[in-house]
Amino acid sequence: MQVLVDTSVWMDYFGGRVNPQTDWLDRALGREPLVTADLILGEVLNGMASDLQWEEARRALQRFRVYSLGGLELTLQCAEHQRRLRSRGAIVPGQVDCLIATFCIRTGFPLLHSDPAFQPFERHLGLPTERSFRVTEQATAR
Repeated sequence: MQVLVDTSVWMDYFGGRVNPQTDWLDRALGREPLVTADLILGEVLNGMASDLQWEEARRALQRFRVYSLGGLELTLQCAEHQRRLRSRGAIVPGQVDCLIATFCIRTGFPLLHSDPAFQPFERHLGLPTERSFRVTEQATAR
């Protein structure tokens, strides 16, 4: 199963920060079918301080399949998800996070992230995440 890696994890990884998500990413590189998205690529590159970091990050991320987010269908579904979250009293994250979450819900791709903005999507809309992926991995190992 393809796993979409969020900006939050890539920025930690490129920044040398160690956490459960970057550990998982480090182990998965070259072993798991990781993917990214155009908006994630843009956010990561926007966060790079130097030209050298920017170029290294661009080359690294373009090795993965890059999905295009947006378009009419995904945007409409994203707006519906935002309405559903508001109706349940949840805090609705920004548009980019909503598009990423909606894409993962639609495709079933687990999202590897460390951003609390995705929690309402997990709690209320069934966003598949690296945690559910890890559970599947552990169940298979038994």
